[in-house]
Amino acid sequence: MALSDSLGATTPSSASAVAAATAGCGKAPTLRSGSQTITTSGKNRSWILRIPDNYDNSHPYRLIFAYHWLNGTAQIVDSGGSDGAVWAYYGLKQLSNNSTIFIAPQGINNGWGNTNGEDLTFTDDVLKLVEGDLCVDTTQRFAMGWSYGGAMSFAVACARPTIFRAVAVYSGAQLSGCNGGTQPVAYMGIHGIHDSVLNISNGRSLRDRFVTNNGCTPMTPREPTQGSLTHITTTYSGCRAGYPVVWAAFDGDHTPSPNDGSTSTSGARTWTSGEVWRFFTQFQSTTSPSPSPSPSSSPSASPSSSPSASPSPSPSPSPSAGSGACRVSATVNAWNNGLTENFTITNTGSSAVNGWSLVFTLPSGQTITNGWNATYSPTSGQVTAKNVSYNGSLAPGASTDIGFQATHTGNAAKPTAFTLNGSPCTVA
Repeated sequence: MALSDSLGATTPSSASAVAAATAGCGKAPTLRSGSQTITTSGKNRSWILRIPDNYDNSHPYRLIFAYHWLNGTAQIVDSGGSDGAVWAYYGLKQLSNNSTIFIAPQGINNGWGNTNGEDLTFTDDVLKLVEGDLCVDTTQRFAMGWSYGGAMSFAVACARPTIFRAVAVYSGAQLSGCNGGTQPVAYMGIHGIHDSVLNISNGRSLRDRFVTNNGCTPMTPREPTQGSLTHITTTYSGCRAGYPVVWAAFDGDHTPSPNDGSTSTSGARTWTSGEVWRFFTQFQSTTSPSPSPSPSSSPSASPSSSPSASPSPSPSPSPSAGSGACRVSATVNAWNNGLTENFTITNTGSSAVNGWSLVFTLPSGQTITNGWNATYSPTSGQVTAKNVSYNGSLAPGASTDIGFQATHTGNAAKPTAFTLNGSPCTVA
């Protein structure tokens, strides 16, 4: 069972902003999903693009760069390797449910030496090409990677803090440089306590740079003991609004896909994909970073893989969500003994909902292991999903997306009997 520390938290931001439209919005795209090439810094570089099914050129999409590890390839990141589609883009593609544009760049000599900043320029040039052709939400650009790919994601955080909203660094070290590195970026670090390739001290050092940059209160987070086969996720307190720092230490070696209670490194069962997806999706397109520190007394949900964690305070449910005032669409992606479920909750009533609780019944044999954009309790049977700090308000016609990862014993059916604030929902 995972442990979680919530040592204070910050909201993504209290400021409102409309996502800036890229030049590709409204255009018929010429780019297609698949392998691409580009000339940058005088070299021909390759990368892979994945565009959501049923792409809508009027909708600004979240965009994620996923960097491979040393001697890894863009093709393995794109395909998921031996774990297949469930682990494509470190497991986030499946969780995205066609809400995100993904890019897998290919490093020179299968690494990210970033000589003279050439890999940063490569990233810039790919981003410019994509945004000129596709509709991207400029407040929703993210970077992630493991090992050497984590080092490259850290270099992006250092050098492009006003371009990328947040980064997730798996088992990283400062191998690709840090040009700049003085401005805040929302930061998540994940590292094994007995990493035999890049000692955990490397990950702590990278994390602490952004603890300082983001104005967080310095501290020494708890970490699991060797042999416990658990992980502990800590959200720092005191950070500037919109610039959280999260640290997830696990009892394991050098891997992006540890599994609690097991020495297996199967990407199909790891907790890391759900944690990172939740971290990235807390930043909504209606929020933007605040340039100055904000009081740390405003709590938000702490990213944690424990679905039974105490939920953050939420507004009282609005009585205006009457019978038939909500619609839920559900999508299940199942494999072997696991699945992910994504819900879109739509307020179909005529009044705003301020604070919501979605109740549903899980099929027999299904147990939630982690979730995002809501708190879930209990983990089986009749479950209540409650809004977190940033998605509790639903105007008439507005929607919000939530989801979870679960195990199953052969029954991968969708949940049933949805109600929102006590009123039955129609199911799309």
